[in-house]
Amino acid sequence: MSHVSLVQSAHRIVIKIGSSLITDYGKGINHQAITSWVNQIAYLRQLGKQVVLVSSGAIAEGMARLGWGQRPKEVAKLQAAASIGQMGLVQAYEKAFSSHGLLSAQILLTHEELADRLRYINARSTLFTLLELGVVPIVNENDTVVTDEIRLGDNDTLGAVVTNLIEAEALIILTDQSGLYDSDPRKNPNARFIHHAMAGDTTLEDMAGGRGSSVGTGGMITKVLAAKRAASTGAHTIIVSGQEPNVLCRLSAGEAIGTALEAQQSIRSARKQWLADHLRVKGKVVLDTGAIEAIVASGKSLLPIGVIAVIGDFMRGDLVACVDEKGQEYARGLINYDASDARRILRQPTHKLADMLGGDIHNEEMIHRNNMVVLS
Repeated sequence: MSHVSLVQSAHRIVIKIGSSLITDYGKGINHQAITSWVNQIAYLRQLGKQVVLVSSGAIAEGMARLGWGQRPKEVAKLQAAASIGQMGLVQAYEKAFSSHGLLSAQILLTHEELADRLRYINARSTLFTLLELGVVPIVNENDTVVTDEIRLGDNDTLGAVVTNLIEAEALIILTDQSGLYDSDPRKNPNARFIHHAMAGDTTLEDMAGGRGSSVGTGGMITKVLAAKRAASTGAHTIIVSGQEPNVLCRLSAGEAIGTALEAQQSIRSARKQWLADHLRVKGKVVLDTGAIEAIVASGKSLLPIGVIAVIGDFMRGDLVACVDEKGQEYARGLINYDASDARRILRQPTHKLADMLGGDIHNEEMIHRNNMVVLS
């Protein structure tokens, strides 16, 4: 598969920008570079693509503002640098995006938060809502409070986590290297450039320095492992130099730049495998024929009005089966209400939900189409 199909056809893209690029190797925020990338992202938005940005650089910017020449080892100082640097990072992006009439939003995540099913659904819903509103989410690790993430310093993994979270078709990792080589080009003048490979190819990890290595070819091991993780939900990864002129525009036009790491399965098949095979069904919702038609034939979300009955005891975020009155299963999905609330609002139109539940509602949908898979 060529770069054309990896990026050009992608509707939803995650772009991860490395710290050295953002801060000009620790000197402070490179406003000219940010302006260039934002100009390109604005162009991608004009093409109808949804973009989520994962940006490093908060700690490096904080160090520059504090006048620190060396990265401190104390966690408290790293957290202080992150909190100071985050202010500058957000201001720079907001100014650049606003010049194109685009709204941006800051999202601070941790890997631990996404391991929790409820937080996972909340983060997923927030990101999808922002994208539907035409906003560009800017995601970073919450370095101000999470010590593990500071010690890892690994926004490549976060980029893959976000790619999995929103089921993006492509992850573009912008780095200060041109891509992946079969050995370190700084040590081996005969190092061969890898233009294309499968993301799950384990030999890539050896090329990049080996699992857990901090050496590798310009820190490539985290990028190779991130590509492998992104591929688990069907996303392709491009590792490419962020210093290439108009790199995002050229990728979107189908130009082959950098290293393309291709996923072996489609997004739909990956989601189907996860929902249908990897999670245990905790309950059932019985649907009328109209609701079944809507989710199976039209790809719609499941609304409470189409639910006839609720079977079992489950929590919000659990996996439930969507069945007809005879028990035949048509779909599975992560439900937005626990069993008690689901029983209270079944057969009800969406405008009555808030009154029936006594306040704010999590979602109008019983199960959103983004969290559902139709079984063949």
